[in-house]
Amino acid sequence: MTRILTDHDLQMPALMPLAIEAVEDVLRQRARGAFVSPPRHAVSIDGAGDLVFTIGGGAGGQSPVAGFRAYTTFSVQQDDQLVAVWNVETGTLKAVVIGSLLGAIRTGAIGGAAIRYLSREDAQVVAVIGSGLQARTQLEAAVAVRPVREVRVFSRSAENRDRFAMEMQQRLGRPVQAVETARAAVEGADIVLCATVSPEPVIRAEWLKPGAHINTVGPKTAEAHELPVEVAAMARRIATDSPAQLQAYGRPFFLAGTPQLSRMEDLADIVAGALPAGATGQGRGLDDVTLFCSTGLAGTEVVVASALSDHLDQSR
Repeated sequence: MTRILTDHDLQMPALMPLAIEAVEDVLRQRARGAFVSPPRHAVSIDGAGDLVFTIGGGAGGQSPVAGFRAYTTFSVQQDDQLVAVWNVETGTLKAVVIGSLLGAIRTGAIGGAAIRYLSREDAQVVAVIGSGLQARTQLEAAVAVRPVREVRVFSRSAENRDRFAMEMQQRLGRPVQAVETARAAVEGADIVLCATVSPEPVIRAEWLKPGAHINTVGPKTAEAHELPVEVAAMARRIATDSPAQLQAYGRPFFLAGTPQLSRMEDLADIVAGALPAGATGQGRGLDDVTLFCSTGLAGTEVVVASALSDHLDQSR
């Protein structure tokens, strides 16, 4: 029987570790060429916006599934998405997920994998820039993989950042403090999570402590980017989850034309151990800054949907 899930079914914080495990399985498959993940495909609908498809799957991982995600850019009011999952071995339609939460969970899980493999193991202080759904799931993922003891959040709306702090402290059982400036959040933080829609940089490179790790989820084009290029320039390692998607952007990536683009590593190779010591062979020093640029690896949402569906079935 096909399982149909909605945002209501995906509210539990306990799902994030499962999602991270599923994403890491995808990355290991992809590193050995066993996972299909082409760049997303967008179809323009008569000036109203785009209907966007991502497709992916593999037969060699823990969950032999394939499927697609469909979403639109029609309205800023709604973010309804549909994910369909097929069992590769039987050909049956395993699950359908409707809503916006799954996409944020899988993006958070990708960010969690990046944090696990790129940040310092003793990272305890997290800065969050942004207070929306993506900021929430990025923070959930950070807490799932690192011994976080302190969180500071900044967003332009004092009301939104106060609400974020209150809700996430209750959800995660960690102190979460709303602060009045981005600098107050970033200085001294071990992990910096940028999840905004800002077309202009929201942090400055000189605010970062030695050894900090940064995840950027928001805009990353030459015309609009939430991180300054200087952050990439100071980073010892730079990685992304989908180099193919990065190259397929409709507008140039924000590092295009800089030496930093050629240093970009594939997170799949890092997770699989193909690049255990980094591109330069010297590893990660305690004071090295690292950067992860999230692009949205196609197919990860399908495997995450499958894993969460299995878990929910077992819980019932």
